[in-house]
Amino acid sequence: MTPRPLRLALLGCGTVGTEVVRQLKSRHEDLAARVGAPLELVGIAVRDLTRPRDPAVDPALLTDDPSSLVGAGEADIVVELIGGLEPARSLLLTAMSRGASVVTANKALLAEDGVTIYEAAEKYGVDVYFEAAVAGGIPLIRPLRESLAGDTVRRILGIVNGTTNYILSRMDETGADFATALAEARSLGYAEADPTADVEGFDAAAKAAILGSLAFHTRISLGDVHREGIAGVTAEAVAAAHDMGYVIKLLAICERTDRGIGVRVHPAMIPRSHPLAAVRDAYNAVFVECEAAGHLMFYGRGAGGAPTASAVLGDIVAVGRNRVRGGVGIGESAYADLDVRPIGEAITRYHVNLDVADRAGVLAQVATVFARHDVSIQTVRQSGRGDDAQLAVLTHTAPDAALAATVADLRRLDAVRAVASVLRVEGEEGL
Repeated sequence: MTPRPLRLALLGCGTVGTEVVRQLKSRHEDLAARVGAPLELVGIAVRDLTRPRDPAVDPALLTDDPSSLVGAGEADIVVELIGGLEPARSLLLTAMSRGASVVTANKALLAEDGVTIYEAAEKYGVDVYFEAAVAGGIPLIRPLRESLAGDTVRRILGIVNGTTNYILSRMDETGADFATALAEARSLGYAEADPTADVEGFDAAAKAAILGSLAFHTRISLGDVHREGIAGVTAEAVAAAHDMGYVIKLLAICERTDRGIGVRVHPAMIPRSHPLAAVRDAYNAVFVECEAAGHLMFYGRGAGGAPTASAVLGDIVAVGRNRVRGGVGIGESAYADLDVRPIGEAITRYHVNLDVADRAGVLAQVATVFARHDVSIQTVRQSGRGDDAQLAVLTHTAPDAALAATVADLRRLDAVRAVASVLRVEGEEGL
């Protein structure tokens, strides 16, 4: 006896949604065999009914009224690809109240108000799957939720935004400044007309909140994430890092300490020997450090229609299997409830470039400021003379608060004309 088809409602039909529709149609029999029941698309909610669509999208399925689509209660699975907080949140809550499981790629919603979504799923006995919310087509969410469920994750270092990684890669490879590299990213479609969410770190911070929540079994919201973007990264800083054997990346860092957990997003120098240093262009990669499994790295395309659709379809298959068997998969795990500690407690290193007066005693004055805050200097390099005199200082590890206070005092030092750049150093042994 052929099982009843599982009915799918799709919210949003942009690049990813169109690819999902295309794959559902072209791989219908294969997907049905994997799920254990046919998948039937019963409606597609779009903003503009007049917009030209791919031939795979049946116009008869289109509606500009998503509320009626999810409110009818006909869908077994609602796939949300519209993004943002509203109306996505209300639509998903309505869908779950009608008994539908949810597949979403909405990182912003999960980072801002995932608690509401997870609690609704628990209340109504349905699934919420979100593999596509972080790192596009890279299998990452399920390994953290399932494969590493028996291990203890100590730290995550991730390149989770393709736009910023492309920009920083081009700056490193060509010597271009930030504005030039951003313009190139726009011309190739890697950056939006308004790139703020990417270059200021908001996108990466949302993903970091999700990763930290999963890794540490603790509720982490976007407001818990320390965030810095890459707009202030100069060509000179990139060149200096290159000369020292480092590369600059925008990193999402989630780490466990004896006092709790920390989650932060900021540009940082990492050694060229680190696996993340080789991640170029618009690719993503996440480096996971576990107590038992050791070091793991997940690498691939972090965005794009086909890779992201792959993750969405994987979730559809997983949720579909649960529906066929009459159960649900893994829900939220927040039992640990660890304290989220401020950035000031993070243990890191700083690389500081200073424009200084070219006179005797300047180095001693600078060293005194570091000593005052109990920050040990590893190396100092002096270059240039006269108005071009510079000091490059690399510290040993110290609390971020002490390092930041040191930099603040350096800015007030008469011998320091300017603090040209400040970058954290990550990814080394012991960091």
